[in-house]
Amino acid sequence: MEKKRLPFVLYRVLAYVTGVLLLLLTFVAMPAKYLIGETARFSLAAAPAGAESLFGDESVLMPLVAIPHGYVYMAYVLVVLWLALDRRWSAPRTVGVALAGTIPFAGLIIEHRLAAAEKAGSGGAAPSADGRGAGQVRATDS
Repeated sequence: MEKKRLPFVLYRVLAYVTGVLLLLLTFVAMPAKYLIGETARFSLAAAPAGAESLFGDESVLMPLVAIPHGYVYMAYVLVVLWLALDRRWSAPRTVGVALAGTIPFAGLIIEHRLAAAEKAGSGGAAPSADGRGAGQVRATDS
């Protein structure tokens, strides 16, 4: 694998893993802890019989999802910083991509857009209003 591609490949893998873990945390583990079961803070329903350990304050789902998500997100941020330095991104763009890993679905959408820009050969540069990547000019522009 060539040196330029390694940070981007790692970014893509970590973006997917972070995104999936965040979706599991947001839509499975947290509702199981806070909304279902007799010991849940905002109990809306009783826990199914035989599955009480998956719901309520003592839910085993939270540590199984939240702890790995935290470690993977830290690795994600480090790889985003590596990619930003390698591609010479601006500070707002770097912070935006890093924070996208904290919003459900946003990290996956941003990853898709960056992959499309990378595939188009713009080296990760954001497309301008006319659809060209930064630094790309038409023959008629010069």
